[in-house]
Amino acid sequence: MNTREQHLVELVGTDGTAIGETTVDEAHRAPGRLHRAFSVLLVAPDGRLLLQQRAAVKTRFALRWANACCGHPGPGEAVADAAGRRLAEELGVTTGPLREVGVYLYQAGDPDSGRVEFEYDHVLVGSFTGVPSAVDPAEVAAVEWVAPDELTERLARFPEFYAPWLAGVVDAWRSSAR
Repeated sequence: MNTREQHLVELVGTDGTAIGETTVDEAHRAPGRLHRAFSVLLVAPDGRLLLQQRAAVKTRFALRWANACCGHPGPGEAVADAAGRRLAEELGVTTGPLREVGVYLYQAGDPDSGRVEFEYDHVLVGSFTGVPSAVDPAEVAAVEWVAPDELTERLARFPEFYAPWLAGVVDAWRSSAR
């Protein structure tokens, strides 16, 4: 089993208050246990968003397109610190400060693996331009820059190609810009 599946995550109530901890593996077994997570959107100066296609070996929503990076802070770990660490590990990317733009609570079952995402998801945004320098093939199959309106159209037409949290993450970002 992937050792990342044995990392600890922070269980939370629906208001985000920490109530315990468990492993990534246990948190994602049906019906899922609500836990803290983060999703990072990287935005280029021209407004395009960096997407990653999740690696084939991922235990949840493999080969689906998602935002630049996702993950789980450890119990008591600052969300922005964990997000910065995962950007470096998955994509070889370092950015300036990440700005939290909202929280998105969702639950979604992966029909292929039977695993469940039930997350209190902190949405963070950072600026980046260029191409990620060190993509980890165990995490990421491909990357792509896409305009937000084009992404919205793709999500509507082909939802099965995208991680179920992506639309909510993009909505949280758009709401913060209003």
